[in-house]
Amino acid sequence: MNHLARKIAWMMLCTLTVPLLGRAQAQISGDWLGTLSGGGAELRLALHIAADKDGNLTATMDSLDQGGMGIPVTAITFTDSKLSLTVDAVHGSYQGAVNKDATEILGTWTQGQPLDLNFKRGVVAAKAAPKPAPPSEIDGSWLGTIDAGAMKLRIVFKIVNTQDGLTAQMQSPDQTPVWIDATSISRAGSKLTISLKSVGITFEGTLSVALDSIDGSFSQGGNSLPLRLKRVKDQSALERHRPQNPVKPYPYREEEVSYTNPAAGNKLAATLTIPPGKGPFPAVLLIVGSGPHDRDESLMGHSPFLVLSDYLTRHGIAVLRADKRGVGKSTGDLDKATTADFAQDAEAGAAYLRTRTEVDPHRIGLIGHSEGGIIAPMVAAEDKKIAFIVLMAGSGVPGDQIIVEQGRLIEEAGGMNKDKAEQNAALEREILTLIETEKDPAALDKQLHAKLAGKLPEGQIEAQMKVVTSPWFRYFISYDPATALRKVACPVLAINGSLDLQVPPALNLPAIRKALAEGGNQHAEVDELPGLNHLFQTAKTGAVSEYAEIEETISPLALEKMSSWILRQ
Repeated sequence: MNHLARKIAWMMLCTLTVPLLGRAQAQISGDWLGTLSGGGAELRLALHIAADKDGNLTATMDSLDQGGMGIPVTAITFTDSKLSLTVDAVHGSYQGAVNKDATEILGTWTQGQPLDLNFKRGVVAAKAAPKPAPPSEIDGSWLGTIDAGAMKLRIVFKIVNTQDGLTAQMQSPDQTPVWIDATSISRAGSKLTISLKSVGITFEGTLSVALDSIDGSFSQGGNSLPLRLKRVKDQSALERHRPQNPVKPYPYREEEVSYTNPAAGNKLAATLTIPPGKGPFPAVLLIVGSGPHDRDESLMGHSPFLVLSDYLTRHGIAVLRADKRGVGKSTGDLDKATTADFAQDAEAGAAYLRTRTEVDPHRIGLIGHSEGGIIAPMVAAEDKKIAFIVLMAGSGVPGDQIIVEQGRLIEEAGGMNKDKAEQNAALEREILTLIETEKDPAALDKQLHAKLAGKLPEGQIEAQMKVVTSPWFRYFISYDPATALRKVACPVLAINGSLDLQVPPALNLPAIRKALAEGGNQHAEVDELPGLNHLFQTAKTGAVSEYAEIEETISPLALEKMSSWILRQ
């Protein structure tokens, strides 16, 4: 993945039933088949939609070429021929239009980047399960880690012998719980080859004499990386240890709630946690960063907002955290929304808190992480009832500067020399300038394609062009956060980790401090917290590759800093 593509990726399972008109829902019910193409690979998908007698919809998806069957659709809505799905298990969403005869659905699947996905009615033929056979000497699970510089991903192969020969499945547990069926697996002496054509992956390795490791290479999309697999003796080795995740029963009240954003007409599904006691309590709304985040801001096996919410509520602060529009149980179109639209959703959250008798309406604040740290000042600048805001790795300069510096730092942390990283940064500046200045969509597409040709596989160029020309991206790169910061009159706490490579403190904290001072804000505290990364974990280098490896979700230093500051306001 090239510099721009990788950066964009970083900036960004229960079934829910939704009551709708029974007759319309019956029209959408049934089995649908589609093919997702991208990066030189094709994946066949099956969508199964069912409606009960009251018109409530449920759905599941199958990734036929990956072997992922019965993946729960977390939320589904069908209104005015528009179908919307959210699949939390794979961090994906789908928006489509159903034709008049209900025989086709034309739409877009988004999972990090948008891709065309059209469905037609069809039936999936049942696949016969392979007949069991005595285990081979390499049966079992094998675990290794790919080091791609900017990130590290664990890869697991599960090998099983059958009467038809060896079979294999692959999982990347840091990305998805879905297991992908191998197209083929062959062994010739100590040589082992596993192919997964559906995702363009091949692993070739050599078994050790003791049959406890396999040294080889992992190839995908023309790129090859070394991968050493070790036999998994204890299945707990496949699980990430997250000691800060709270365990029920909680010593406070937790309530599932929802509220609407009248301006957009979408519903936000959320969790409200309320401290024990009489109240009324101070309260905060948590605002997630960029990308399709749920209310816990789940990423890389961590749930930062779950941990933050638990800590604050235990310290006497009520907390509201919501699924982003179009994610989880929240409705709305995520793909067409900009930062300004998310600010409207946050305004609706603050308004909802004011309706709760357990909350002191004069002590309601906002905590925003990353892009949420841009949104919080936007809301506070307009809503003078906001009592305070906390910016966790919020930016103080326009997004085009963030993206360029973020990419340069991440690449250098991944081992790239400074000259090469600066060359990539220069190319990216050209691309961003082009996106900001070229108003003709056709001309922009042509020029972007010319700049990306040869730097990305052809199959990925169109997908990347959709990302960088999306409403969110174009708004983000041109918006200057200082505009809202100058208008914020309430107390502000802005914190950044000294090892944050995604929103670098040296670039952003001085800009935040300057904008607040220019606006005359006398109640601002701007701090750089030593040794913390973008997620406010205690880190060694701040590299993105550390996020999943670190057991800590949020540093106690950051948690105490925010809690004590809020209670002083």
